[in-house]
Amino acid sequence: MNISLVVIGKTNVDYIEKGIEVYKKRISNYNRFDIEVIADIKNAKSLTVDLIKQQEGEAILKQIAKFDYVVLLDENGKEFSSVEFAKWIDKLNFQSLRSVCFVVGGAYGFSDEVYKRANTKLSISKMTFSHQMIRLLFIEQLYRAYTIQNNEPYHHQ
Repeated sequence: MNISLVVIGKTNVDYIEKGIEVYKKRISNYNRFDIEVIADIKNAKSLTVDLIKQQEGEAILKQIAKFDYVVLLDENGKEFSSVEFAKWIDKLNFQSLRSVCFVVGGAYGFSDEVYKRANTKLSISKMTFSHQMIRLLFIEQLYRAYTIQNNEPYHHQ
């Protein structure tokens, strides 16, 4: 099962970018993992929130293949503990899915079209984090899930 993370805009904070690279490399020992970066919307300051969400949504949908299982990282999504998330990832793997695509939206969330395309929503936390920080938090949790599945000593209970 291939896993990808689709995000809006480049990571421009050095320590977050370094952390992402560390965990991305670690994940590669377990599974194929890619990050697809969608360019920021041009002239966004002159657009309405709805227009920004629409344009970002169109760009997101272009990155998602027809067969992808789509998981939106959304504040209203299902919450898991790290162990529960590891079991959920394992369950997706046993469903013989070819590709799972996790999506981090822009600052204003997702368009209605993206919500309609999604298979499910997942919340990292009830707290609010920057969209760049969520990338690192998610990737670390994905790595943690693989170590839990393989009974490796990274995760402590």
